[in-house]
Amino acid sequence: MSELEAVKPFKIFFVVGEESGDQLGAEVIKALRASIGDRLQVCGLGGERMAAQGVQSIFPLHDIAVMGITAVLERLPTIIRRVHQTVDAVIAEQPDLLLIIDSPDFTHNVAKRVRKKAPHIRVVDYVSPSVWAWRPGRAKKMAAYVDQLLALLPFEPEAHKRLGGPPCDYVGHPLIERLADLRPAPGERAELGTGRKQLVVLPGSRTSEVSRLLEPFGEAVALICAQDPDVDVIIPAVPHQEQRIRDGVATWKVRPRIVTGEAEKFAALRQANAALAASGTVSLELAIAGVPMVIAYKLDWFFRRLKQVNRFIKIVAVDTIVLPNLVLGDHSIKEYIEDEAHPEALSQAVLALLCDSPERQAQLDAFSRIDEKMRLPEGESQAGKAARIILETAGYSV
Repeated sequence: MSELEAVKPFKIFFVVGEESGDQLGAEVIKALRASIGDRLQVCGLGGERMAAQGVQSIFPLHDIAVMGITAVLERLPTIIRRVHQTVDAVIAEQPDLLLIIDSPDFTHNVAKRVRKKAPHIRVVDYVSPSVWAWRPGRAKKMAAYVDQLLALLPFEPEAHKRLGGPPCDYVGHPLIERLADLRPAPGERAELGTGRKQLVVLPGSRTSEVSRLLEPFGEAVALICAQDPDVDVIIPAVPHQEQRIRDGVATWKVRPRIVTGEAEKFAALRQANAALAASGTVSLELAIAGVPMVIAYKLDWFFRRLKQVNRFIKIVAVDTIVLPNLVLGDHSIKEYIEDEAHPEALSQAVLALLCDSPERQAQLDAFSRIDEKMRLPEGESQAGKAARIILETAGYSV
């Protein structure tokens, strides 16, 4: 490396759309600084964690951090204006690389416009959209404006290769680096038959999920406890849904214990013997924690309409939406979607997991393979691998 290269700055423009992306962005900044030191220059759009790492956000993240079709439609004029503002800021900064993180409805709209206006700016996407599940045609379209994709799930590189997507590398998932938080210490989780059984109920983190699942979950819990009175029920609630959940469970026949915050949630998972949960990242948390689960999901009005025309429009690309099933390549965890997610079916499925049954053992056997599938090579961290690939994509010498 020449003396000029040794002092050459490396400027990255970050674009995130919600808190989870802010967390990933902050960690990758730390890893990049560990690699190239003061040569790193950061700018763009981020939240509090990235601000602590020197990113002065071009506008508040909460302007665009909305979830669900209805919320997006309500904020659409603001979101569109912020897309154009972000594109203009990228062009003005002329970074060596644009790093978009998750929130594809926003970040990909920025990346597509930057590619048209400044095709010389390299684009890396950190967190793959779920092209393997919904609208697989997006993968091929991404290849036109994304130079490198950093995947959190080990099956995603092969999925993008099959679907004609951009070059994709698995960089690890944040959860696999938190085994001590998720897995019980000796004696922390009671064995079946040695005490009261612990059932953790997770109705989701989004308002739409909670509003659709809380009632059938409550009816299922009543049926479970009627057949097995030796069951305690815990609901870990995300802070912004706590009051909604407390109001909803007020009419339940069986009153659960509600806990809030990540530490309390992980403690509940470490103690749990089984779980009833909404589909999502929580299923991966449960699998890593070794908690047999029943997964349910009810689509919002928009995707219910899409489902009705699915025989004409190819939107669903997989036969399971449960992340551990996709990671492990099997169907050990049964999912109940739409009309299947009724209280009787959910309660019977959970009861089968609260005893020494073939269904319970099948899930526990599957979970024993999850480390092998998700761990990175010894000595390599998620943020470290992401930082290395980012620098390689930009052609930057370390």
